[in-house]
Amino acid sequence: MAVTAKSVEETCEAAKRASRRLASAPTSTKDAALAAIARLLGERSAEILEANAADLADERATGLTEALRDRLTLSAERIAAMADGVRAVAALDDPIGEELDRKTLESGLKLCKVRVPLGVVAVVYEARPNVTIDCAALTIKSGNAIVLRGSSYAERSNGALAAVVREALAEVGLPEDAALVVAGGGRDELAELATQEGTVDLLIPRGGEGLKNALKEVATVSVIYAAAGNCHVYVHADADLEMARRIAYNAKVQRPGVCNAAETLLVDAAVAAEFLPGVLADLHAAGVELVGDERTRELAGGVEVGTATDADWGTEYLDLKMVVGIVDSLEEAVDHINDHGTSHSEAIVTSSADASERFAAGVDAAVVYTNASTRFTDGFEFGMGAEIGNSTQKLHARGPIGLRELTTYKYVVQGDGQVRG
Repeated sequence: MAVTAKSVEETCEAAKRASRRLASAPTSTKDAALAAIARLLGERSAEILEANAADLADERATGLTEALRDRLTLSAERIAAMADGVRAVAALDDPIGEELDRKTLESGLKLCKVRVPLGVVAVVYEARPNVTIDCAALTIKSGNAIVLRGSSYAERSNGALAAVVREALAEVGLPEDAALVVAGGGRDELAELATQEGTVDLLIPRGGEGLKNALKEVATVSVIYAAAGNCHVYVHADADLEMARRIAYNAKVQRPGVCNAAETLLVDAAVAAEFLPGVLADLHAAGVELVGDERTRELAGGVEVGTATDADWGTEYLDLKMVVGIVDSLEEAVDHINDHGTSHSEAIVTSSADASERFAAGVDAAVVYTNASTRFTDGFEFGMGAEIGNSTQKLHARGPIGLRELTTYKYVVQGDGQVRG
């Protein structure tokens, strides 16, 4: 088991020491570690599944919703997908040492701006054990050490996966402490992790608004919030309605317990009577609980649609529930999304290039889609190999957090005796 008995402070200090060695590791060694992780995931699959089964059977997991249990559940196929993701990260260019700028100053100094690791990245996350591997792969490739704090109900799964990472690091001569896990604990332990100035260079919480708000109260280290995804699909008056039907269904149903699933469907009044009965029937047949405004309920065509409350429009359900509303214009849709969304992923379905451009320009979100499901907001889908989270803020990263988002830069200056007068 890779969950450490050390204090949070001791764990972060160990990670800091390991980060200094990892920062200068050659690409070939880091890639060898990733290859070892992918191989060991296959070799240790039975042990990982046994640990996961114990987590699922534990009383701490009995109160989880079906969507959260799905996020917690591992299978041979999901472990194989993790290994594929690690190999994809290994195949990417190493960002460390990348030259961002070079110039000679008036003083004759030669200035070069190069990409370097952040140092120690801490990640706080909830039910998904695959996050352990995704985060470790990205931090190893980008030369960072990682401190992982998963949820208590995934403790065995996360420990088994972190043990694989540590074994792989040791196998290629890199420090095992470049990947460390701290036990879930409570709010005090979370606050301790969020205040490790001098050791933790960046904290990334993956969770809902409750986690985000708890950290805002106490964090003294830099934080990128990979927070809630209250995502929308807007069906414009010029939409291909069959396309819109497929996209709305996929965005909600394909995997409802993730942050890029759509929680709200907005339909232009011009096509609502034609569009809503069919898509609502599709969603209802898939087990989606539907709530909506008065105009939506009037056009439901016999499908049961409850009355939407004010709170529904701002809720990330992470489950088979969706709120549906009718708007009278693209501008109204944009205003609604900006008022209720979380700046994650938003989609318009339209055949109008003008409408697409106005929607993309008007919506404040990390990712804006035209004629595609919000479910594509994902580091793997974006060619990043994996992601450490999806940032819903603007500094210093936005959208999927991949290798380059886990770096900073330094200026390397070469002189030949210059002094400043």
